[in-house]
Amino acid sequence: MTQEAIAIIGAGNVGSSLGARLAEAGFAVRFGVRDPAKAAAKGITAMSVTDAVAGAHVVLLTVPADAAVDAARGLGPLGGAVVVDCTNPLRWAGGPVWNPPPAGSVTAALAAALPGVAVVKGFNYFGAEIHADPRLAGGPADAFFAGDDPAAKKRVMVVAERIGFRACDAGPLRNAAVLENLAVLWIQLASTGAGRNFAFRADDRKKT
Repeated sequence: MTQEAIAIIGAGNVGSSLGARLAEAGFAVRFGVRDPAKAAAKGITAMSVTDAVAGAHVVLLTVPADAAVDAARGLGPLGGAVVVDCTNPLRWAGGPVWNPPPAGSVTAALAAALPGVAVVKGFNYFGAEIHADPRLAGGPADAFFAGDDPAAKKRVMVVAERIGFRACDAGPLRNAAVLENLAVLWIQLASTGAGRNFAFRADDRKKT
C-alpha cells in the first residue's frame, strides 16, 4: 500500500517524535523548518517549509501555539492537504492555564487564516513520549480528532491508526477547544505526580 506523504512543520520534541513514529510505519516524512541547519545540528534532516509541504497529503503543525497562524500562512500551496493542528495555547500560573486566541481555539484561528483548507485538531493532548510510542498497559492510547470536514478527519484518523493509536472522532471543529483543555488536564496531571508516560483511553466497563 502506498503511504501518504506527511509534512511536519517544526522539529521540536513533538514533531521529531511523531516523525520518527511515522517513518517507522513507512510514511514519507519531510520536516519543514525556518532554519534547516539548526535542525541538522539536532540530527534532523529538514528543508524549507514550502519544500516540505509540496506534494504532502497531511501537514502536521507542531510549532508553538502563538506561532501557528504565522506558520500556516507561510505553508505555500497546499494542494488539498489536510492541516493538523497539534498545538496548545497555554500559559502558566501555578499550573497550566488554557489561553485561547479570540477565535476560540488555535484550530479555529487556523481555519480562519486558511479559507478553503481542511483543518483538524489532534495529537495535542499528551507528551512526546506517547507520540513516540502510543502503547499503554490497557491498549493503545486514544487519539481524538476534531474538525468540520469528515473526509479530512478520516484521512488523519487512518494515519493515527497506522502508527498505533486508537483513533476517535471528537466531533466538529468547535470541539478543538475541548481537546486543548484536555491537554491542560494532561499537563496538570503530568506535573503533579503522574509522570509523562500516560495517556487517555475511553474504555467500556468490562463485563463481569
